[in-house]
Amino acid sequence: MTDNRQSLSDLASLTQAAPATTGAPAAAAEGDAPAAPTQVLPVTPLREQMLDKYGRAYATGRRKDAVARVWLKPGSGKITINGRDQEVYFARPTLRLVINQVFGITEREGQYDVVCTVKGGGLSGQAGAVKHGISQALTRFEPVLRAPVKAAGFLTRDSRTVERKKYGRAKARRSFQFSKR
Repeated sequence: MTDNRQSLSDLASLTQAAPATTGAPAAAAEGDAPAAPTQVLPVTPLREQMLDKYGRAYATGRRKDAVARVWLKPGSGKITINGRDQEVYFARPTLRLVINQVFGITEREGQYDVVCTVKGGGLSGQAGAVKHGISQALTRFEPVLRAPVKAAGFLTRDSRTVERKKYGRAKARRSFQFSKR
């Protein structure tokens, strides 16, 4: 009985040698055809681009009690929130940093204009909602960017909310001050 064991390097040389032969039968050519689409699949997006009639991508972002409606279109990088510039609406630099995280991850700083309206919640929740909406809209405008945005965790809605107040308690968990006498 012959020894037919092969290493990975032997298999690699066999796969490289198969297309080089010109007298290969049709079955070998069909065997190579399925290998080509597997290499092409990561390049082509699985989803299609979703734009409105004005060429904008729309998405809704949510965080805590805030809801943001976001429209994204190619432009100079201007971000407008409720009719005001982002420096005016979000005065704290940390909140502006939260909004621009998506463009930093995808290396698209200054390439898109964002117009959004946000309601409810406080400034921190609103910034998180705008970030979530920008992430969703960017993946609808460029479906190829879905993988890095999802890997960063920006497409997942942060479901943490404030715990409700319970009866017999000062807040959700805090008890009233105990008095011995």
